[in-house]
Amino acid sequence: MEKKKFYINVGAGEISQEKFNNNEEFIIHATEDEVAVLRDKFNLMHEAGIKTFFRAHVPINPYHNDKSNDYYDDEMTQAYRMIHQLGEPETKAHIEQMGILTDGHM
Repeated sequence: MEKKKFYINVGAGEISQEKFNNNEEFIIHATEDEVAVLRDKFNLMHEAGIKTFFRAHVPINPYHNDKSNDYYDDEMTQAYRMIHQLGEPETKAHIEQMGILTDGHM
């Protein structure tokens, strides 16, 4: 499959072939199948984020004992790992500078 250029905004969960406003946080080159996998990761992050929202309103359940937070963190790390793998040199450097892929970060 042919790789195409995509603009990524992790916070918004946005993947686009068109540069628009601030969606160029990261730039990757990926096949449609790779983008589908990344989209799934963003969707799973969103679902876990909703669960963590509800958990946050239960004060007897601390953050560090919450599976939905762990799941969100894992999915986010996997998404960044994939973006790093598919990214342009500037994207790779940015993610490396963030330190999100180092052991023990999340």
